[in-house]
Amino acid sequence: MQKVLVIGASRGLGAALVEQYSSGSTVFATSRSQAPGSKGSTVYIGGIDVATENAGQELVSSLKQNSASNLDVVIITAGYFGTESFDEPSWEKELKMYTTSSMAPVFLVHHIVRAGLMAKGSKIILVSSESGSITLRHQSEGGGNYGHHASKAALNMVGKLLSLDLKDKNIAVGIVHPGFMRTEMTKSVGFDKFWDEGGAVTPDQAAESLAKFIDGFDMSKTGEYWAPRGPDDIGTAHAVLGDGLATPLRLPW
Repeated sequence: MQKVLVIGASRGLGAALVEQYSSGSTVFATSRSQAPGSKGSTVYIGGIDVATENAGQELVSSLKQNSASNLDVVIITAGYFGTESFDEPSWEKELKMYTTSSMAPVFLVHHIVRAGLMAKGSKIILVSSESGSITLRHQSEGGGNYGHHASKAALNMVGKLLSLDLKDKNIAVGIVHPGFMRTEMTKSVGFDKFWDEGGAVTPDQAAESLAKFIDGFDMSKTGEYWAPRGPDDIGTAHAVLGDGLATPLRLPW
């Protein structure tokens, strides 16, 4: 039975991934607030705030306490989205987005790998977004939301660099846009008005397609940036990349 660690599992995609994997895997699921405990084959680890400096050490300590070793898949899906505009940028929101999206994964992966908790031939999946693609930015969607877009672009770079550092350890690193989702996060920033037009899917649907993609993901794709569900929920994909696009779709940086 494979062992899967989902970091940021309290709601949305993270919670759906736990549900997706729980029937056939041993799952370790982290959150900031959820009480620790077990449910079936899932072990819940609470009190892990990825935006804090010691999150990596605290996570490793909790994993060891729960006899977690030889992890086959680690998925980092913790995120934060704070809206901004050119007229009203936010230092506080940007700092939180950069810390959560692009700084935290470096330290989490560092501590997990250095602790020897990854299995041979394992996979690390960083949940990014098409919003982190510089190529896909287009006048039709305009500017703004600087911290959101730029922190995801920084995460993409982090994923590429981690793939180089971990290649000799035979650990594959993937960066993914899981899909435009009908979540509390997208609703909280007013994106629910685009759900129907933009082809937004439920977290369960996104988790199913992501898990299928991860199944076939290996060292031949390490360091690459993918949209497992293809181009249909990426508003600028056809305008920028043209027609006849594949699913899954390898995204441009």
